[in-house]
Amino acid sequence: MYAELAIRYLHFLGILTLAGALIGQAVLLRPRLERRVIVTLSTLDKIYAVSVLVVLGAGLSLWFWVGKPADFYGKNPLFHLKTTLFLLIGLVSIYPTIFFNRERKGAAGESVALSPVLRACVWVELGLLAAMPALASLMARGIGLSL
Repeated sequence: MYAELAIRYLHFLGILTLAGALIGQAVLLRPRLERRVIVTLSTLDKIYAVSVLVVLGAGLSLWFWVGKPADFYGKNPLFHLKTTLFLLIGLVSIYPTIFFNRERKGAAGESVALSPVLRACVWVELGLLAAMPALASLMARGIGLSL
C-alpha cells in the first residue's frame, strides 16, 4: 500500500515537473533569442527529459507492479490513447531538444533566430499534455473499460 502511494506521488510529481518545464519553455520562446536564453531552455529541456523518465518509470510500475491489475489498463482504449499521446509528445519534443543542444554553444550575447516550427512543437506538446488528465480521470473511473 505504501509503495503504491509513493509511486503515485512520484508519478504526479513527475507530471507536474514535466508540465512546468514545458510551460517554462513556452514562456521563454521568442522569434529571436540570445544564447544565454537558449542555455536556460536547454536546462529546462534536461529537466523535462528527467521528468519524462520519472513519469514513465512510475507509470510502468503502477501498471505492472503496484497499481490496479494490468488488465484494467491493458483492456482500456483510453489508456492506449493516453500512452499514444505520451509517445507523441516525446516524438514532437525531439526537434526542440536537438535545436537547444546545438544552439546553446557560442557567445552569450549572440542572437539566434527561432523557427516557427520549434515554437509550434512546444505548444503542440502542451496541448497534448493538457488532454491527458481528462483521459486519466475517465480511465480511473473505469470508463472505456470493456469487461
